[in-house]
Amino acid sequence: MKFLIKHEIQGRLRIHVMRNRMTCEEADALCWALEKQKNITKVKVYERTADAVIYYTGNRKELLCELKKFCLEKAEAPDTVLSSSGRTLNSAYREKLIAKVLFHYGGRLIIPNPVRKVWIALKAIRYIGKGIRCLERRKIEVPVLDATAIGVSVLRGDFNTAGSVMFLLGVGELLEEWTHKKSVGDLARSMSLNIKKVWLKRDEGEILVPACDILPGDRVVVRMGNVIPFDGEVAAGEGMVNQASLTGEALPIRRTEGQSVYAGTVLEEGELEILVRAVSGATRFEKIVTMIEDSEKLKSDLESKAEHLADRLVPYTLLGTGLVGLITRNATKALSVLMVDFSCALKLAMPIAVLSAIREAGQNGITVKGGKYLEAVAGADTIVFDKTGTLTKAQPTVKEVVVFGDYPEAEALRIAACLEEHFPHSMAKAVVDAAKKRNLCHEEMHSKVEYIVAHGISSSIGGKKTVIGSRHFVFEDEKCRIRPEYQERFDMLPEEYSHLFLAINGELVAVICIEDPLREEAEEMVRLLKAEGISKVVMMTGDSERTAASIAKRVGVDEYYSEVLPEDKAGFVEKEKAAGRKVVMIGDGINDSPALSAADTGIAVSDGAEIAREIADITIAAEDLREIVVLKRLSNAMMDRIQENYRGIVTINAALIALGVAGVIQPTTSALLHNTSTLAISLKSMGTLLPEK
Repeated sequence: MKFLIKHEIQGRLRIHVMRNRMTCEEADALCWALEKQKNITKVKVYERTADAVIYYTGNRKELLCELKKFCLEKAEAPDTVLSSSGRTLNSAYREKLIAKVLFHYGGRLIIPNPVRKVWIALKAIRYIGKGIRCLERRKIEVPVLDATAIGVSVLRGDFNTAGSVMFLLGVGELLEEWTHKKSVGDLARSMSLNIKKVWLKRDEGEILVPACDILPGDRVVVRMGNVIPFDGEVAAGEGMVNQASLTGEALPIRRTEGQSVYAGTVLEEGELEILVRAVSGATRFEKIVTMIEDSEKLKSDLESKAEHLADRLVPYTLLGTGLVGLITRNATKALSVLMVDFSCALKLAMPIAVLSAIREAGQNGITVKGGKYLEAVAGADTIVFDKTGTLTKAQPTVKEVVVFGDYPEAEALRIAACLEEHFPHSMAKAVVDAAKKRNLCHEEMHSKVEYIVAHGISSSIGGKKTVIGSRHFVFEDEKCRIRPEYQERFDMLPEEYSHLFLAINGELVAVICIEDPLREEAEEMVRLLKAEGISKVVMMTGDSERTAASIAKRVGVDEYYSEVLPEDKAGFVEKEKAAGRKVVMIGDGINDSPALSAADTGIAVSDGAEIAREIADITIAAEDLREIVVLKRLSNAMMDRIQENYRGIVTINAALIALGVAGVIQPTTSALLHNTSTLAISLKSMGTLLPEK
């Protein structure tokens, strides 16, 4: 590919591809191809100017060599990338907006006045028709006001005013539709599947393969807590599937052999073997878009109040118009009131402010499933954190394997890895990684694996019952014991680590000691949250009291609870809500799901369990917990903007009504200033809420 370097600084390069412009498909293909490069962190491609801004790490020379090798003409992005990029949508709406502006102002210069009047009169019929249909439903809402203002202007022969009102209403509708579709698209893209590997069923057993290698007709195995990766049919097993991402219905439904399942739904309980029907993710994206557009979740309470207030104000505007006409006997002054209403700005500016905030959250690596959740975060005073994988790095490592029986250390770790590799948890990953580092082959050697949420795993190896999990699960639930000669060794287990207990045939054989280091930014994050208005920060963990106390002291939380079960976390959230507090719950595991559902807002960490991300209302990137502070600041800024919009709308429109009634400005000027101010407030609402990093 031939290109010109237009500008560069350390880690950032702006290039111009040697052509006048690119198609949307070419721009998407270039963006997709560059983002796949391991040393490129972020890419922005501008199809109209054929420019690309590339953020990278590492060697500049290697990057330039890769760019030279790239062939734009042969580049092809997957259909799923092209169908959901949003680039074509933006281009189409930009052209619509430019065409509308050029036609309106150019028409005044080119089209003869008599023809313009006929055109405006015909165009007015659409708005008048909307108003009449609204009255037929026995409602006096915004369309009635628009129809009255346009109709009266046409009857008085004031075609310029009628044309200006319709133009500004049209621009407002276009901007709202554009912003809404773009925000919905951004949100749907962030919710789309991102599954890299799946368990493929073969005659000889199960093998872990890249998701892109799966073909229709293959059989994949999905276990509890995982997202179903493809549309298909249940070939074996049964389970409870949560379809909230597609239907909005939170209650799971039972799925058995012969029944259909869909990509993106979550298996809450059981195990399914699925015969794959389709591997494309485009239908999943379309389903999500439809679900979001039909869902009331996108509306915050303030947004809904603004819409209801807008409709309630319409009769008062009409009444004010009539009173001014009766008192002043001046149609011009009465029209000045009619041309100015509060409802138009309220209905336009508020949704745009909320949807723009959702979009900006996405640009910061935060997925928000609806404006009501940003509003809830803004009003929150209590935050509850899970410890493992949330306050800690989610990169635990096995530090020691302490054996208590006939199994040597390597064999104990091999058995543990064989059981743990099937389940999505950072602790399980640590065990599997430790086995790989020691070159321990842990091929399938067990019977069906049963996962007990927040407790552990149970299976059978060589006819012997094998369990691995928490202390509570192994010793209290499974009644396993320790040989007397090993009791002293057990009592000396290092408390600074988390422990996984492995028992075979009711007897403890090993304890795997796992270190899960605290995130460096955790203490600063808690301090910043308190500065943003959070009065109570709580940590909850299944770890021992000693470990929990040490972490809590370092992080600076107000309260902590140790050795808790999933129902304990959810119960605490419910208790805090009953006390009148607004609660945010942050977690990453299957065992956090009940609390995420119970909280006013549930926040999941992006590399946690799929079911946690699916149930959560908001998902944050795993790299830096300070994103939670960004979320809080963004939510607060959104609420400030909405309140500022309210004040601006009331002040401007009240002033315009007063000036019109006093005869200082004409209805044409009044309408122009009103619609211009509405457009200005809406455009401002589309701007960023937070300063650049």
